[in-house]
Amino acid sequence: MSGRIERRFAALKEANRAALVTYLCAGDPDPQTSATLIAGLPEAGADVIEIGMPFTDPMADGPTIQAGSLRALQAGMTLAGTLELVRGFRRRDGETPIVLMGYYNPIYHYGAERFLDDAKAAGVDGLIVVDLPPEEDDELCLPALAKGLCFIRLATPTTDDRRLPKVLRNTSGFIYYVSMTGITGVGAPVVDLVGQAVARLRRHTSLPVAVGFGIRTAQQAAEVAKVADAAVVGSALVDCIARSLDERGRATAGLAAALHGQVQALAEGVRGARR
Repeated sequence: MSGRIERRFAALKEANRAALVTYLCAGDPDPQTSATLIAGLPEAGADVIEIGMPFTDPMADGPTIQAGSLRALQAGMTLAGTLELVRGFRRRDGETPIVLMGYYNPIYHYGAERFLDDAKAAGVDGLIVVDLPPEEDDELCLPALAKGLCFIRLATPTTDDRRLPKVLRNTSGFIYYVSMTGITGVGAPVVDLVGQAVARLRRHTSLPVAVGFGIRTAQQAAEVAKVADAAVVGSALVDCIARSLDERGRATAGLAAALHGQVQALAEGVRGARR
C-alpha cells in the first residue's frame, strides 16, 4: 500500500527529519472554527493531521481531550460531520495525510462498511481505533486494509515482546508508541526511555514510529524527534483552544492565530532536532 502516509514519511526520511503529527478533535469548539483550525495546520508546520472522532466516553483520553470532545458534541458534531470536515479539507489540500482517531462505538452505529467507504471517499488515509485489539481484526482492521485505508496500532510501555508481533501483524502507515502508561495529557515522556522503546520497536518493524502522550512543548517535541520518526501533540493544542474561548465557551478572534502559532513553534522544534 502506497498512499499519502507512506509518501510523507518517505519524503521526511529523505530529508532526515521527523514528522510533527498534530491532533485536534473534529468540531471543537464548533464545526466552522474547527474547519478553519484544521485547514491552517499544514502551513503552520503539521506533517500529518490526526482528527479525533468525538465520543461521549473516550476511555484513553484525559480531561483535556474529553472536554474538547464534549464541546464538539454540544456544538452538534457527528461522525458524518467529521467526514464532511475531511472532505472540505481535501478540497484545498490533496497531500497532507489525515488519520481519524477514536473509538469503535460511533463507527459501529454508523455502520462499519459504510463508514470505511465514506472515509475513503472523503480523503481519509488511516484509522486509529483505540478500543479494537488485534484479536478483533476481522471487525474493522482487515476490511479497512482491503479498502486501502491504513490501520494504525498503539504500542505501550507494557506491550512486551510476546504481544508485540500480534500488535504489529496488520498494522500499516506507522506505529503509534504511547510514551507512558495512563491517559492523554498527563505527565511528560522521559526521552531516554522513549529512545530505548523506539529502538525495540524498530527491531520488530520497518514502519515509522510516532511517539505521543505528554508532549507539550517545542523542546519536548524536539527531544522526541531526535529518536523517533514523529512527535505527536494533542492535549497541548486542545488546551490552547480551551484557553482561547470566551466566558460562554465560544471561539474568540485570536483562537486560530494562537493555535497555529503554537503549531509553528512545535514544528520549528521538530525540524531543528537533527541539525
